[in-house]
Amino acid sequence: MSKSAKSRAEQHFTATQKKDKQILQEKEDARQARADGVARLKALRLAKEAVDKQAEEAAEAEKAEKAAARKKKK
Repeated sequence: MSKSAKSRAEQHFTATQKKDKQILQEKEDARQARADGVARLKALRLAKEAVDKQAEEAAEAEKAEKAAARKKKK
């Protein structure tokens, strides 16, 4: 292999490695974006569940108060 052929092969190899590294970084960025979205949706779901639970407990407490008030009237 002559020096110029070896040099071209090394340049090609370096370019290929650079391209592979870039593709891997893009895949990692996409994975991270997807994970961030999933985490955001999970946080929203948990917050909604907490609000729903508080509303349900408040409704149950109000119902119990009304039942107690009806018993006192009798």
